[in-house]
Amino acid sequence: MTTADQPALEHWIETDKGRLFARSWPGAGDAAPVILLHDSLGCVALWRDFPAALAQATGRRVIAYDRLGFGRSDAHPGRLDADFVITEARDGFAAVRVALGIDAFVALGHSVGGGMAVSIAGEYADACRALVTMSAQAFVEDRTLAGIRDAARGFAEPGQIDRLVRYHGDKAQWVLDAWVETWLSPAFAGWSLDDVLPRVRCPVLAIHGDADEFGSTRHPESIATLSTGPGTARILPGCGHVPHREREGEVAEMIRAFLD
Repeated sequence: MTTADQPALEHWIETDKGRLFARSWPGAGDAAPVILLHDSLGCVALWRDFPAALAQATGRRVIAYDRLGFGRSDAHPGRLDADFVITEARDGFAAVRVALGIDAFVALGHSVGGGMAVSIAGEYADACRALVTMSAQAFVEDRTLAGIRDAARGFAEPGQIDRLVRYHGDKAQWVLDAWVETWLSPAFAGWSLDDVLPRVRCPVLAIHGDADEFGSTRHPESIATLSTGPGTARILPGCGHVPHREREGEVAEMIRAFLD
């Protein structure tokens, strides 16, 4: 039986703040699994076919989870703190790692999930075998804030919030507000990964589209050069903010080659 023939498994993980939902796609061997960190409006379901494609391409187990407040996980009890990108390493990720018995791993994150993957790679430097970011932000950039403002105006149109309700249920407004209000807050204006990246010792692959509406190519360049381990920035011509959806096969193969 190939990895494509094996069904994905669902997991419910208890934390002191609420339950987290996770799904895992089996791999063909015992290499370190790939753990996916979703974006600001994302969840397990919004990875769509990419986790299965990645498991098939790499032969590795792939695990995705909904952060607290997102997808099928329980509602978040409050608001996001300004240090939420860093603290995810010690909160949700730590709980998933313990519950699923994960030792060594590969961290892979999209958008703000890429920043979380960087924080995780730095926090667990002895266990993180490789780091992959896609469309990650390494600092607060005017282009990012402009993209968020444009998206917020779009979601304010009648019926547009239903796009989030489909995946987050009655948590949808919280998800949207957490993204917009946190990133546009003056308290978040000075945020960056500058202090975290030097603690990343594993190989790094930073993937970014040159047409990304939420960040310039300065972000992958920072991630690749400021980390201590060997870093590579791969810029995809004509690609926007979601490379794993726009170029699924190409991105899966790129990650396979990097991990090999």
